[in-house]
Amino acid sequence: MAETKRNKIRNELRQQLEDMGVVGLYFYDLVEDYMELWTIKNSLIADVKARGVSVKYNNGGGQSGFKKNESIGELHKTNTQMLKILSQLEINVRDLPVDEDEDEEF
Repeated sequence: MAETKRNKIRNELRQQLEDMGVVGLYFYDLVEDYMELWTIKNSLIADVKARGVSVKYNNGGGQSGFKKNESIGELHKTNTQMLKILSQLEINVRDLPVDEDEDEEF
């Protein structure tokens, strides 16, 4: 069975921790938190792709129009938290390996 992109990222993060001599349940739990945020991030991106940056609203009181898709703000907050976790783990994103032949659609 092929390893999913999610599992590859999790395994690469854990491997980097082990390579730095950082092991323990606390650190592995932070990696799991990161992976949950990764899943949320991808869902938010999918929502923006599906609905766009502006979404139609109707408040039921006769007012309707367009407003900013709230997923954009949540995406920003999620990315910020992901970067904070990497910082806490002392993992630099520039140190992460890049699989250039993988162009997977979410």
